Amino acid sequence: MQSDYISSFSFDARLAPYDIAGSIAHVQMLAAQKIISASDAKKIISGLNAIEDDLEKGKKLPAAEDIHFAIEQELVKRIGEVGKKMHTARSRNDQVALDLKLFTRTAGKLLVQKITQAQTAILNCAQKNPQVLMPGFTHLQHGQPIFFAHHILAYGWMLQRDKERFEDLLKRLNENPLGACAFAGTAFPIDRAQTSKLLNFKKPTENSVDSVSDRDFIAEFIFACALTMTHLSRLAEEMVIWTSSEFGYVTLPDHLTSGSSIMPQKRNPDTAELVRGKSARTLGNLIQILTILKNLPLSYNRDMQEDKPPLFDSADTTLASLEIAEEIFAGLKVNAKAMEAQCKKGFLLATELADYLARKGVAFRAAHTIVGKIVSDLRSTHGPENLEDLPLSKLKSYSPLFEKDIYPFLSPRNNASAKNSYGGTGAKALAIQIKNLKKLLK
Repeated sequence: MQSDYISSFSFDARLAPYDIAGSIAHVQMLAAQKIISASDAKKIISGLNAIEDDLEKGKKLPAAEDIHFAIEQELVKRIGEVGKKMHTARSRNDQVALDLKLFTRTAGKLLVQKITQAQTAILNCAQKNPQVLMPGFTHLQHGQPIFFAHHILAYGWMLQRDKERFEDLLKRLNENPLGACAFAGTAFPIDRAQTSKLLNFKKPTENSVDSVSDRDFIAEFIFACALTMTHLSRLAEEMVIWTSSEFGYVTLPDHLTSGSSIMPQKRNPDTAELVRGKSARTLGNLIQILTILKNLPLSYNRDMQEDKPPLFDSADTTLASLEIAEEIFAGLKVNAKAMEAQCKKGFLLATELADYLARKGVAFRAAHTIVGKIVSDLRSTHGPENLEDLPLSKLKSYSPLFEKDIYPFLSPRNNASAKNSYGGTGAKALAIQIKNLKKLLK
């Protein structure tokens, strides 16, 4: 029972490729430094390569306390006692720190790639629907008309920040902990610069105590995953809302929905709902890793064994969810008529009335009050929500400054197209935004 309790093999077995890569580099360095013989090193490396080949073919290692012992035991079984020399001038403490950095580096690069693919799908969807109007929202209430392309590109820029976080993390974890040993370094004449070069690290870590106790890169990676998933959850929520009968703005691809077990008419946005739900896992993983680390004295403590499940789960969940996001935008059907019809509701152009008066010299706060009164009166009398339908005489009853030239401004399309401040929804500004995102994605 105790051996099962302390074993990490059930979850750290996936570190095998990284453990083997680290061991090969370590053995090459030991031979180069004449700490072990070249012939012993050749036997060890040959054995490790054979184990890796078998793992790639789907063969399993016998269970052990952890993946490090499992590989070493298998190596000794295959090549004899010489296999035990592999662990010279090394500890499991620096070994696992190395494995985790190699895994996180690989996962980070893959996430950068997946984010770029999701961004590309968003960009393509925006370019396919450049003229589709929709209500813009604040507080989930109608605000002002915007272009659908502008709205969804917001997620492209969220994901850009997420990508930059992963790229920045990759720079910080680019230091090799191998050679720190248990926590104090070693008296063997090892060459940490050589193992760093072999494993594509920029340089060795500077402090051996910090090297084996550092899990900042895991906490930072999980945070980046959690924030990415938070953004994907917001996207998923909008897909759930927009596919509802009340909105009907978009239709998800059939393979991303499912039917009801009892109601034959239903197509439920299950994948979007699961993205929304799975975001909670990454948020929980972040709390878990921070809680594991918060009271640990230096240097290594066995608590750190529990860093792997939240790391692996966050990587897997985020990668899978990014693929769903890419598929959503690749197959999304946009109901332009439904969106544009909603631009006639909710007094969507009220701000434009106030801006019109401000351009005529009325202080904006005073103009805001005048338009607020117009909207309040229309609501109380159930008047038109589309302000284009108000006669000029009605507008003049609130301010004599209103003239016929107000009506071009009360077109939702003209209104949205005119907002060409940098980053705005206007047609010219939108074209610049698309150009800028395209450039980044290249």
